[in-house]
Amino acid sequence: MSKPLIAITMGDPAGIGPEIVVKALGDESALAAADCLVLGDARVLSAEIARLKSPLRMKAVDEPAHGDYSRGVLNFIDMNNVDMAMLEIGAICGMSGKASFEYIEKSIALANSRAVDAVATAPINKESLRAGGINHIGHTEMFGALTGTPDPLTMFEVRSMRVFFLTRHVSLRQACDLVTKERIVDYVIRCKNALAKLGVDGGSMAVAGLNPHSGERGLFGDEEVKHVVPAIEELKGMGFDVEGPVPPDSVFHMALQGRYQAVLSLYHDQGHIACKTLDFERTVAVTGGMPILRTSVDHGTALDIAGRGIASHVSMSEAIMVAAKYAPCFVH
Repeated sequence: MSKPLIAITMGDPAGIGPEIVVKALGDESALAAADCLVLGDARVLSAEIARLKSPLRMKAVDEPAHGDYSRGVLNFIDMNNVDMAMLEIGAICGMSGKASFEYIEKSIALANSRAVDAVATAPINKESLRAGGINHIGHTEMFGALTGTPDPLTMFEVRSMRVFFLTRHVSLRQACDLVTKERIVDYVIRCKNALAKLGVDGGSMAVAGLNPHSGERGLFGDEEVKHVVPAIEELKGMGFDVEGPVPPDSVFHMALQGRYQAVLSLYHDQGHIACKTLDFERTVAVTGGMPILRTSVDHGTALDIAGRGIASHVSMSEAIMVAAKYAPCFVH
């Protein structure tokens, strides 16, 4: 049986992306799940293979179908967009930010044309993106813009727990203002549709509370009373199996025990802390609501340890395996 073909973006050349990609492509668990094609720069990849003393053999290809997907081969498309004389490992750099964006552009083009089955992304750096003149703040926004998907969904998957996010890269104060009945209704409907697309059917979805103890009916904040409860009531009236507001100090534990198929976290850190504390390395981000499948590591470029050969590749391997698991759901 043929395996899904996953395009892997190399990430920021100055970060740990090249290292964890090379290490992941030597990981038998990832290779057993998928065939992999790296989008990056040949010189950066070659330097990383040499630094790590990896036995991988590099093979440049012009089209994904032309790769040699046998063990020990790192297939790649050379974007040739890094000047090695200018590259400083571990440093913010506009060249690196622009290069990382170009890998993403290429991956989306390949996925849109069905030349690959899914995309798994290594980390990018927001400061380097800005220095490189890239206006998108992160991966999700890039994939949304380049696939024509307004406001894509972010889902974290770790062990048996799935967590969606009502808000992402905004201040905590702004996130509280974005907790509205209308947004919650819209997100739950779209999250349910995204889960169905992934083949996850049945089960209840929980909406986390915003305030301690979900506000205690207005004692510690009224967002639950004004927005969350009315949203839940409207969704139930539409036939959706949804519960909430569930106190945020308990909801993730209950989801892990199997009570909920997924949780809607109301702000970035609420769900991130729960997932990463449970298992930092095996938390994988899945971008939903798009015509293509994208997974990602749950961490950043770690510029402080880049080039030292000590970065863990577990999250990169997990991202590849999750992409392979869900890729058949996107076959057209």
